[in-house]
Parts: sequence; C-alpha cells; structure tokens
Amino acid sequence: NNPILISTNAEVRLTVSQCFRTLTTSTDSTDIISALKTLLSHLDGGPEGTTTAAQQAEFRRAHYTRTLQLLVSNLQADWLHSFTAAQRSELWDSLFLRGPPDQALLVLMDGIGEPSTNLDHLVSITEKFLQNHCLAELLWSYCLQATPSDSPQLRETLLGRISALPDLTANKLHLNNRPVFLPQQYYPLLATEMLTALERTCQALRDGTDCSLTFVAQTLGKVCIQGHSGLVLAVVAPQLSVCTRSDMVWQRVCWKLMENVPQRWMESVLTGLVQAVSGPDALGRIIGNLVLTNKKAQFVITHKLLLLQYKYETRVLRIVLGYLAADKDRRPFLVQVLRSICQAWANPSAVKHTPLEQQLYVSKTLLLSVSLLKDSELQELRSELLHCMLGGMQSHLDSSVVRIRHMGMVVGECLSSRMDGSGTQLKFEYDQDEETRELLSLMTPITCDEAEPEPVNRYVQLTGLFCELFLKTYHGCCQSSDDELTPYDMSGDQEMSQASPPRYLRDCLEILRSSEDGVRVELSLRVAESLVRRNAFAAREISVQMSKVLLHMEDKYNIIGFLGLRQATMVALTVTDCIPVTQYLTTEFYSLNYSLRQRLDILEVLTIAAQELSKPITDKRDPSIGPAATSELNTYPGDNPVHWQQVVEKRIQSKTKHFSKGATKPPAKATPNRYAPVAGHFFFPLLRNYDKPQVTFDLLGSDHLVLGRLIHTLGLFMHLAVNAPMGCALLDFVWAVRYHVDQMVRRGVLFAVCSVFLSMPSQNLLVDLSDQLFETRAWLADVAEGDPDADCRNLAVQSLVLLDRSVKKQLQDPQTLSLES
Repeated sequence: NNPILISTNAEVRLTVSQCFRTLTTSTDSTDIISALKTLLSHLDGGPEGTTTAAQQAEFRRAHYTRTLQLLVSNLQADWLHSFTAAQRSELWDSLFLRGPPDQALLVLMDGIGEPSTNLDHLVSITEKFLQNHCLAELLWSYCLQATPSDSPQLRETLLGRISALPDLTANKLHLNNRPVFLPQQYYPLLATEMLTALERTCQALRDGTDCSLTFVAQTLGKVCIQGHSGLVLAVVAPQLSVCTRSDMVWQRVCWKLMENVPQRWMESVLTGLVQAVSGPDALGRIIGNLVLTNKKAQFVITHKLLLLQYKYETRVLRIVLGYLAADKDRRPFLVQVLRSICQAWANPSAVKHTPLEQQLYVSKTLLLSVSLLKDSELQELRSELLHCMLGGMQSHLDSSVVRIRHMGMVVGECLSSRMDGSGTQLKFEYDQDEETRELLSLMTPITCDEAEPEPVNRYVQLTGLFCELFLKTYHGCCQSSDDELTPYDMSGDQEMSQASPPRYLRDCLEILRSSEDGVRVELSLRVAESLVRRNAFAAREISVQMSKVLLHMEDKYNIIGFLGLRQATMVALTVTDCIPVTQYLTTEFYSLNYSLRQRLDILEVLTIAAQELSKPITDKRDPSIGPAATSELNTYPGDNPVHWQQVVEKRIQSKTKHFSKGATKPPAKATPNRYAPVAGHFFFPLLRNYDKPQVTFDLLGSDHLVLGRLIHTLGLFMHLAVNAPMGCALLDFVWAVRYHVDQMVRRGVLFAVCSVFLSMPSQNLLVDLSDQLFETRAWLADVAEGDPDADCRNLAVQSLVLLDRSVKKQLQDPQTLSLES
C-alpha cells in the first residue's frame, strides 16, 4: 500500500493506455511514431532518461506482453506498411528485442502459430531474436531469480516453446522454414546460449551473487527427453570438460546443474552425456558423485546402461565403469555391478533367450569390470567369479552358435588369467576374429580421455634419419658383385617321395583300410576322388564299403586338408552310386556308437551330394579342385548365417518376371535334374527314428546342434527337389520343435518352412496344407515380432511374404477356387 508505488503504477497504466489508443485509432504517422517511442522509453529509459526505474519495472511486469500482443494484432495496419526499413527496425522490432526475452518469445511463437497474412515479418523478428543472443539473456534472467516469480504453468509453456521451436516453426512454415530454425542449427545455438548462461553464473558466484540453475537444468532435460541430446551435448559436454579441469567453481556449477535436472528427464540427460564426454574423468568432473545422491541416476548408470540396454559402443562402457572405479566412494557400485553382470552372464536361460548382441555386450561389461578390480576386491569376489566362470562357460559352450561358444572361451580365458595370473590358466583353441580380439583387448585398461599430443624431439628425429641413411650407404658400399645375382626360385620345390599313388580304386580302398604307412595313406586319399569319378563302374562295386571306411577314418597322420579330402571322396561316391550309398548313410545316421562329428559329416556329405546332383552336368572337371569346391558348399546356419538368405533370395529371383527391350540372352539348355528321382532316398529315411533316443544320441534332447543341422538339411533337400511331395511331411516334422529353446533349431525350422513355401506349387499349399496355413501364419507373425534372434525374425518375415503371395495368387485364380469348392 505504498502511495508512491500506487502513483507510479497509475501513471504507467495511463501512459500505456494513451499509446494503445493512438496505435489503434490514429492515422497520423507523427502520433504513431511518438507513441512507439514512448513505449520504448519504458523499456530502456529513453534517450534523456524520461522514465524512472520503477516505471520501467512496472511496464515490464504488467504491460509488456499486452504491448507486444497489440503490435502483432496490428501487422496489417497502414502505418506499419508506411514505415521505412530503418523506422521499422528502430521502433517496431526493438520492442521485441529489448524487453524481457521470455515474454517476447511467447508472444512471437503464439503469433507464428496463429493464422496471419503477414507472417514473414514475425518470422524475421524471431530470427533476429535468436541471432541477437536473446536466448542467453532469457536463461540468465532465470538464473538471477532465487525463487520463481512466474507460475509453474507459464514456466512449463516457456520450456515447451524453447525445446520445440524447430517443430513449431516447421509445422507452420513448411518449405519456407528458415535455416536458423532447423534442428541442426537451432540446438547447437541453444547449447551455446546455455554455456553463456553458465559462464555468467560462475562469474556471479565469484562476485558473491546467488544464482539458480533450476531453469537451465529444466531446459537441458526437456531438450534431451525430446531426442535432441546428441546435438546439444555434443557442444556442451566438451566445453564443460575443459572448464572443469582446473576450476572448482565450474565443477560446483556443473554438479548443481545435474542435481536440478528433473527426475523424469534424468535418464535422457545421462545417456546422452556418457556418449558425448571424452572419458571417465571428464564424466566425474561434470556429474560428481551424483550416483550417490540421486536414485534415478544410480539406476541408470549401474543397471540400465549396463544390463538392460545393449546399443552403446565399447567406449561408453569404458566411460561408465571407469567413472564408478575412479572414486573410493563410488567403487562399491563397481562391485555391485560386477555381481549383477556375473549372474546375467552365467544364466543358462539368458544364453538361450537373449539376442546375441546383448550377450556380447554383457561379456564386454564383465571383462571391463574385472579389469578395473583391485587385488583386494578380486580376492573378495573370487568365489563368485569362479562360479560365474564355470557355470557361464558351460552354458556358452553348450550353445550351437559358434559366436556364443567363442564368447564363452574368451571370457573363460580372461577370467582365469585375472584370478590366477601365475598359475595354471585355461586355454582354448579357436580362430581369432575381430570380435574375439576386441574381447581380449578389454582386459588391458586404457584411458578414454583425450591426451595432449607429445612434442616431437626434432634432434632425435634428425639423428635417427642420419643413422638410417648411414647404414644404407654402408651396406651399399660393402655389397660384392655376387650379391647382384638373381637367386633361383625354389619355393615350388617338393620333397621326392619313394611311394607312388595307387592307380586302381580297389588298391586305394585296401590302403585306406589296412595300411599303416602315413605317406601311402595320404597319397591314396588325395587321388581317391578322381579314381571314383573316372571309374564309375568300379566305384559302384565298392561304394558302400569305401563309404564305411571313410566314415570311420581318423586323421592319424595329420594329413593337410584331411577333412576336405575325405568329404570330397564320400560326395563322389554318393553321386556316382546314389541309392546304395544314401541308404547306408541315412541308416548309419541313427545307429549306435557314432560321435556327433560323424553324424554331422553324414549330413554334410548328403547335402553337398544333393546340391551336385541338382545342378546340370557340365564339362569334366579337374579332380584336383574337388575339395576346394566342396568346401564352399559346406554351409550351415551356424557356419554362415547368410546362406539361407542367399538361397531364399535366389529362389525369389528365379520366380520373378523381368521385362526388357532389345536382344536378350539365349535360353539355357534344358537338362534333367538327377536329384529329383532320388530325392526320397535322401529325405524320408532321415525322418524315420528322430524321436527314439539312444544311449549316445538324443536328437530331441541335448543334441540340439545335430537337430538344427538335420532340419536345415531336410529344408535344403526340399528346396532342391522342386514340386516334390515332401512338404506335408517336412511341416509335420518341424511343427513339434518350432518353439525350441535353441536359436539354431528355430532357424532351421524357419528355413524349412521357407523351403516348403518356395518349392510347393501354390495350388498344393491351399489343397494339401489348408488346415495348417492359418495357424502357421499366426506362428510366423509371432516369431517375426518377438523372437530374440534377428535371423529368425528375418526368416519369419520372408516366410510370411512367400505365404501371402502364394495364397493371394491362388485366390485370384478361378480354376483354383473351383477345385476348392
């Protein structure tokens, strides 16, 4: 009830009302200009200080928004269009750019969102608003407020306008949007304005002025939750990392900023920050011990980033775990994380039902956590790590997926080496690839922070160069004339052998069966395939006997390429004398006292033989390239996951009609399919005893690796024998194991289903499989949506496409509909 304040408020209200009346009713440009100057004087005091500070404060508080709304509503006024560009900039635009930026931004965004015929001028002012660093002033104005002076609803509206400005302008302007409003330019600009506000806050704190970071933190969280954390933090994080290296005020400001981020937005800020910082030290300087005081941050850093999500790079894992290990107060969380990771890695159910990418992610986290442990912590966790290593290795080695087995081997080696560096350590034999080498490298701690480049010592560099030139000159002078002679190439020389390879097939069989001379056995094995293919009549007489010898043959003499040579000969025998050899191999597949390797060999030989029989007969091939050629055909989902995609894609392309103008290639010469008449001998015997477990072989039990390859083999037999009546039998067989826990079995089932849809005529699908099609389609849709294995999902989608195409084709065929009726 201060009389002076009441008088000031009344004066300002009267002056503003008179100016409003002039702007809305007057047509005299002099009066209009005078009214606009009067309003401007209430913002900055005028050229001669005609308004007091109290009057300016009252105008900003109670009348500024109304003034801007009046200006926006008079965009079509004649007096505005009569202004020159300089007058418009000085009198009209300045009212938006010199006043409280929060009110100006709200009015501008509301004006852009409403229908208007003079939208370009508002857009231009908004563009100037951003270019004149008014956003920095807006953020800084809220930093100076110890307590919020506006309502929560107004603040939430302002946050929405700031964070979604590119979306709001794009929805209204469409193709006429300005470059500064695009996300790629706006959000880095907003990040720069945030840094400016934080810098001014640091300076104010040094000068003894209290500040609040609540609004800046809310702005950061709102932008990140809307999906723009990458653009904003790519600018903010490196600058904060540099500023906090030696300045404690900057560190305290960053910690307070992170503490004020609302809980509902904390996850998006942290996930963006760990990807933007250069290393764990930088993350520690920016967020401090936030993981100790904020439950949401603790859950995100210690659980969600490491166990629930698996999309981040290895660098992010190093940063998160390095952050936990860098401070003694945070190290208990590292131990807690390691316990959780051990349980997840050793869980047999997780190995079977989680995606391979997530298993690799968990393995990386486990190795990085172990590498960061101190010796005292390692001794405390020794029993848990040992249990994790033994149980987890068993689960991984039992998998039929090669990558998962290699993963288990590498992690087992690393854990045993870390727990007992000087004692007996585990060592597995596996082919190293990029994935295994990366896992092995995780046990070597490295810093992720960017290091300063070391200065180059020019003296050492020049001295080394001088020494190198001296040595070259010295060696050049000491060379004799004999050194100029070209040496004789002896790289192709071979050691002469006293034994000679057999020339007759029966002699070859006898040597393979009874000889103890390793040289003769190797020579016989190397010529066996060519002898079989050159002497078909003799091969048919001893085909079964020789197949038996080769099936039971072991590599006792370490023959180079033994498996390929043996397989190529067995394939040649199967192709040459198809029915007897196929009957023998399919019978032995379910017999007693065979190892899993021998049963897999049988499937591989049958597969390659069927592929060879299904191809046209070409010119006589060179037997010496037989093993190399057959090794390319030996593809199963576990060895080459792309194989089923190539088969399906090739089959789809063969059914696709291509239209072109001009000369075309001459049609290929038709040749009989040698495989089609004998396809039943390959296919049906393998379905005979699959459900009868034996002492050494349980196909539906623990031997799921063989089951997966068997189903894949049957699907390939179906694919090679087009239009053969095997589809119903194959679907009946795989239907019982379609929900198998092993992903290799599920891949085989889906490949078999694809083969049925590709190979059976469309009319037979409706007639013979009408009772199963709808249930099959529902199952495929379920797999395509929810299976943890990516290859299974892709195969299910392929199967659905093929099924829908066949059904649609037949439903449009009147002849098929009449047959159905």
